Amino acid sequence: MGSMVSIYFLTDHKEMKDQTRIYSLFFVGLALVSFLINIAQHYNFGVMGEYLTKRIREQMISKILTFEIGWFDSDENSSGAICAQLAQDANVVRSLVGDRMSLVIQTASAVLIACIMSLAIAWRLALVMIVVQPLIIICFYARRTLLKSMSKKSLQAQSECSKLAVEAVANLRTVTAFSSQDRILRLFDQAQKGPRKESIRQSWFAGRLSTSMSILRCVWALTFWYGGILMAQHRLTSKALFQTFLILISTGRVIADAGSMTTDLAKGADAVTSVFSTIDRKTEIDPDNPEGYKPKNLEGKVDITEIDFAYPSRPDLIIFKGFSLSIQPGKSTALVGQSGSGKSTIIGLIERFHDPLVGTIEIDGIGIKTYSLRALRKHIGLVSQEPTPFAGTIRENIVYGTETATEEETQSAARYANAHDFISSLKDGYDTWCGERGVQLSGGQKRRTATARAILKQPAILLLDEATSALDSQSEKVVQEALDRVMVGRTSVVVAHRLSTIQNCDLITVLEKGIVVEKGTHASLMAKGPSGTYFGLVNLQQGGSHH
Repeated sequence: MGSMVSIYFLTDHKEMKDQTRIYSLFFVGLALVSFLINIAQHYNFGVMGEYLTKRIREQMISKILTFEIGWFDSDENSSGAICAQLAQDANVVRSLVGDRMSLVIQTASAVLIACIMSLAIAWRLALVMIVVQPLIIICFYARRTLLKSMSKKSLQAQSECSKLAVEAVANLRTVTAFSSQDRILRLFDQAQKGPRKESIRQSWFAGRLSTSMSILRCVWALTFWYGGILMAQHRLTSKALFQTFLILISTGRVIADAGSMTTDLAKGADAVTSVFSTIDRKTEIDPDNPEGYKPKNLEGKVDITEIDFAYPSRPDLIIFKGFSLSIQPGKSTALVGQSGSGKSTIIGLIERFHDPLVGTIEIDGIGIKTYSLRALRKHIGLVSQEPTPFAGTIRENIVYGTETATEEETQSAARYANAHDFISSLKDGYDTWCGERGVQLSGGQKRRTATARAILKQPAILLLDEATSALDSQSEKVVQEALDRVMVGRTSVVVAHRLSTIQNCDLITVLEKGIVVEKGTHASLMAKGPSGTYFGLVNLQQGGSHH
């Protein structure tokens, strides 16, 4: 460009015309080359960014699925926050690598080439301009450093909005039933005030720190002043002046463009930190321990010995203190007691969702920490209090975790769980879509589907956590009949509030505030009369039902 400008100072019009044609063709060729290079550059970085996004999401979700249950109890690890992290952070990293890094590489190469060319053309003038360039860089560096901490706060504020939106959509029926749409919108508006304030504050600081353009104008003035002195001393031609000026000034603009990305780079750096803090985190309960014991069969004996336990999210609330319990193989053991007595906690400890603070849990005489969890859980079936089917067909939900099951085995398990009749009555049968969180199925149908899934595993240990709660009498009867058949001949641990459902269990264990207060069969515990805790619970329920 500097050479092109100098042409117009020639006195020979024919030479001026010829030189203009040459440089015009040169610029056309340069434009075509730049066009092709830009396409190749952005395509390659775009493809690389997409592959990176895919890998990041796959690694994050595979890592998250190995984390202990206690990790998910923290507010910052709620389902909404995790979904926001998977969606937003991965895209920010992709943008950083796919778009921003290409511009950074382009800027670095342009600066290097410009410095070499300018020094070769007019080293005196070039040295003066290059010495001043760091002032612009320092200004942008300070801008990036200040905005980095602000960007982290902005991401946290956006995460709160995502969490609220996910909760509102997940509980849409409740929101609609209570006509709480206005309240949700009000809360969402309040949650957005944080990101809005952070963005305004960030923009305000960015504007105040954007002094680099003013410095750039000062560099122009310095260049023309010093260039004029060199021309007066016949140490510099006008052509060399324009060439050096335009080369380094264009470099300054490239640096300015790169500097304008400091906000995006700050957000990208925080997103990268967030992503790798998840990927690099070591889980406290590793389900994939390669050295763990992998049993082919289990007898089903469970021994809980002198354990202390408190949930990680509530470390001050002790659930068990010196608690012991022995569950015999092939027998059904019921756990009863008031809410908060620790019944469901025992289910979680047997599944090793959590580890006790003190004490041991053994299955078939082997410490539960010795097992490979994936191998151990293949022998444990769970029907939880609120089974949530996945968004798939009924067949896919029944064979979940046992994908090799045949159609005959699937239907046999459904019959055993009293689910085959209702499934067959549906228009699409086993191919009926359950909907998100199983919204297309009733409570009883969900329980029977979950029971069929547990039966298909043929578990040595069956855990039933309030499997018949919140059902109408007919549904409870059907589900209970299925469970009674399933429990025969295998170790079963039953948690129930409705005591009528556990009267046939081989052993009933009564818990009160994390302590075993009574043990025995239904008949032996009832024989204790009014002085017995179990007797009181039964009478309380029968009295309430009679009333």
